Amino acid sequence: MDIELARTFLAVAATGNFVAAATRLHVTQSTVSSRVQTLESQLGAKLFVRGRNGAELTAAGKRFLSHAKNLVRTLEQARHDVGLPQGYHDVLTLNARIALWEGFLPHWVDWMRKAAPDVSLRLEIGFEADIMQGLIEGTVDIGAMYTPVTRPGLVIEQLFVETLLLVTSPREQEWTGEDYIHIDWGPEFHALFSEHYPDVDSPALTANIGWLALQQALAFGGSGYFPQRLVRQHLDSGQLQLVPGSPVFKLPAYMVFPRHSHHDTLNHALEGLRVLAQREAQSE
Repeated sequence: MDIELARTFLAVAATGNFVAAATRLHVTQSTVSSRVQTLESQLGAKLFVRGRNGAELTAAGKRFLSHAKNLVRTLEQARHDVGLPQGYHDVLTLNARIALWEGFLPHWVDWMRKAAPDVSLRLEIGFEADIMQGLIEGTVDIGAMYTPVTRPGLVIEQLFVETLLLVTSPREQEWTGEDYIHIDWGPEFHALFSEHYPDVDSPALTANIGWLALQQALAFGGSGYFPQRLVRQHLDSGQLQLVPGSPVFKLPAYMVFPRHSHHDTLNHALEGLRVLAQREAQSE
């Protein structure tokens, strides 16, 4: 079977529709449809049912899902094994939002290097859509993010809850000025912000990465909502200050991984994340 057929099937399963899958794969929608039809012909079964809400897996599609993952994972594992450094017996890929790499995931890397020194780690930064796609395809072993999407065969487990604080640099007169940076922390954050600040004009500055907004605020002044653990030292040093009376928002962080896995390396890595997440929760 052509591996691209399996990848295309997984892309549709991950996104829930043919159009989004085509965008993700950088091909036309007709190409996606053709590949799925070819795959269905080879398997002798209908894999998707199209409706108003997109494309849903049929019973046969759900059964094929694990096989498609295994096909792609086998190829990726072969690539990893061929390039595996001498002295290492396994490799694990973790893809996460950049904010979770700040002050949290590096501790997990250190934990893994000590607890499993013979495991090679592949560390990646991504956004939810790409991370979920990698998990569905089997090219990512663990994803860490804020707004995961429920997909067949994947487990979503909460790690800890971020505390988002509205902070501003001391030089700002009003935090709602032109230097306010609205960060995309996901739909839940947007809804909370709109509810508490219905009269705030559309911001002139927006960022899809909290780290980027923080660098801007520290270098040239500004304000925004940031995880407490990211700005704690800057609050202590006086570089930033809390906006008096501002509401505190909660943002859960999750890890996502395959539901049925007997991969010892993966289970070991998950345990490390759970231990560190518990420490993080206790420090809040």
